[in-house]
Amino acid sequence: MFQNLDIFKTAMALAQHAGSQQSTSAQNIANADTPGYKAHDVMGFAEMMQKHAGPDQLRATRVGHLMNRTPVEIPTTERRESADPNGNSVSLETEMLTAVDAKRAHDLSMAVYRSTLNILRTSISRG
Repeated sequence: MFQNLDIFKTAMALAQHAGSQQSTSAQNIANADTPGYKAHDVMGFAEMMQKHAGPDQLRATRVGHLMNRTPVEIPTTERRESADPNGNSVSLETEMLTAVDAKRAHDLSMAVYRSTLNILRTSISRG
């Protein structure tokens, strides 16, 4: 019953998106000295939800996620910034900011999840 609440689905989708954003940022940082490497960015969460799932539905990001729906990759795009002389477009400063944004998004999703659980527990215990 509770797994069908949209607030839980949205919170978990935000957590998945934050994880993907963190993973992409880590990959960019790992390739900061690789000649010719083009940095990647993850599509914004709101844009991704509207473009790939519609405003009222979520998409699975791995097998077994969201009641065994077909997984959908969170899209990444190449960053169009000026490159170093070796052709690398990774900016460590940008990646640090991206990693902080991903952490904040993940913390927000977990706070929403915990808060919703607390509200449900309170409503059940008083009923």
